[in-house]
Amino acid sequence: MKIAWSLSAVRAVAAASALAFSTCLSVAQQNVKPVTNYPLDLTVVKPESVGFSSERLERLHTMLQEEVDQKHLAGVVTILARHGKVIDYRTYGYRDLAGSAPMTKDVIFRDFSMTKPITGVAMMILYEQGKWLPSDPIAKFIPEFAHLKVYKGMDPSGNMILTDPDHAPTMRELMTHTAGFTYGFFGDTPVDKMYRDANLLASANLQEFIDKLAKIPLLYQPGQGWTYSMSMDVQGYIVEKLSGKSLPDFVRDNIYTPLGMRDAGFYVPEDKRNRFSVLYRASPNGELVADPSASRRSGDYDVQPPMPSGGGGMVSTAEDYYRFATMLLNSGELDGKRILAPSTLKLMTSNHVPSELLTGKFGIGSQIMRPGFGYGYDLAVVFDPPEANLSDGKGTFFWDGAAGTWFWVDPTNDIVFVGMIQRMMSPDNGRLQYRAHAVVDQALVDPSK
Repeated sequence: MKIAWSLSAVRAVAAASALAFSTCLSVAQQNVKPVTNYPLDLTVVKPESVGFSSERLERLHTMLQEEVDQKHLAGVVTILARHGKVIDYRTYGYRDLAGSAPMTKDVIFRDFSMTKPITGVAMMILYEQGKWLPSDPIAKFIPEFAHLKVYKGMDPSGNMILTDPDHAPTMRELMTHTAGFTYGFFGDTPVDKMYRDANLLASANLQEFIDKLAKIPLLYQPGQGWTYSMSMDVQGYIVEKLSGKSLPDFVRDNIYTPLGMRDAGFYVPEDKRNRFSVLYRASPNGELVADPSASRRSGDYDVQPPMPSGGGGMVSTAEDYYRFATMLLNSGELDGKRILAPSTLKLMTSNHVPSELLTGKFGIGSQIMRPGFGYGYDLAVVFDPPEANLSDGKGTFFWDGAAGTWFWVDPTNDIVFVGMIQRMMSPDNGRLQYRAHAVVDQALVDPSK
């Protein structure tokens, strides 16, 4: 059957189609987040200017002040920003309880595992130079790993059963804690015991570290588990090998200096020691006491370490780390200094843990790999907040440190948060981090601003 179209009908259909296309294009454009390029400005502005409620933000202040008043924490420094505008920058408590030295904004903290994202960015800089691919076997860059075995249990005589890996562990697996390495601190398997006996992080240098690690079997078949591990220390060795520079020198030249991270490094020089935070841990009765292990770590950061830890060796101020986190939010650039391309940042901050491992079985502390919550390259990623039972914006990425430092970047809501404390290995550190997420999220009352 033929349909006769009048000229007016054709024009009406064409107009409707054009309107529909225009509407779809407009919606699509609204849904595409532009690449941000915020200049760094630490001037504190009114929270309402970027959609936050000053009144509701007081809940964050009350929560943190109570932690200090109840002597759960010695001190805190926090920075909160949206759209590149700092809306909250505060200090609480003390840098040193014994001397009643107040916490100040320029206090230097031990970052511990917040070093990992820095090492990750160093690796991605080398990725952009064509030095490695996620599919490459790790042994391509570390021949000592060419003959790694995999732990498969114990025989009746108490000897280890070892087998060959199903495939050579890859760089992708190294970047996501799925290669089969472990730390030795958090587990009690025979492999963990071998890590402890080898005292890997006390090696004279990174080459000795690698030589020792090459003699220890993988905890499981590559890609078949997620275990918090020394993978980022291995990455530190690869950074040195591919760049020809020491890890501290490479991150100084390619990250710290261009971003203006003035106090970041792997040790605290003599002229800055008066700004170094005292490290505490909770005693059995809950009282904060100076951590006696602090002075045993590289002389407590008084010299450049001969074995720099890409997994946990950094120190920085809250502002230093805020500069780094803002660069990540800005898709790899800060104040005209580009560290990474937007596409590289997207690769780094996307989940790369297979769904079959996101079951709640794997994780470390409060960071549990589960539906909606995974791991990118050297940091955690919330790729489906409702599924993960979190209030963060989609695509939020973050990590924390053993002494309670934490940060997150929420690209959906354009938020950066940095929190610095000095409480070592407390089970309450993770809870404080998640409480801070919730309290900040509830204060954002007008996300459209």
